[in-house]
Amino acid sequence: MKPKISIITLGVEDLERATRFYGEGLGLPKYDFEGGNISFFSLEGTWLALYPREELAKDIGLAVSSQGGFSGITLAHNVASKSEVDAVLSQAVSSGARLIKPAKDVFWGGYSGYFQDPEVHYWEVAYNPYQDLT
Repeated sequence: MKPKISIITLGVEDLERATRFYGEGLGLPKYDFEGGNISFFSLEGTWLALYPREELAKDIGLAVSSQGGFSGITLAHNVASKSEVDAVLSQAVSSGARLIKPAKDVFWGGYSGYFQDPEVHYWEVAYNPYQDLT
């Protein structure tokens, strides 16, 4: 297996709201195509897909759970500075996300915070001083 993730698919309850949040709110470039009940966003090195949660569960062969809660998965977005972390968190919140953990200096030497998108997926926004993103 090659060390690459091609697509990250988030199962969502409200496809229209989720598409608006990622497209208009966070400014991700949406890929338009004919047909299907799915939204795709082109990212650097991968794709983000939004698909109705019930349909995604059905595709996998699982029953849909209404438990909610923490799924054990977070998504991360690294940026080039602490001020960019703050800016992205602010943009997410002003677009409808819930701030979970305000950004702060962290034990490994970076700076990060978390938000939860309107569909309750957790995102970390981080600055890693050991990674060159310029």
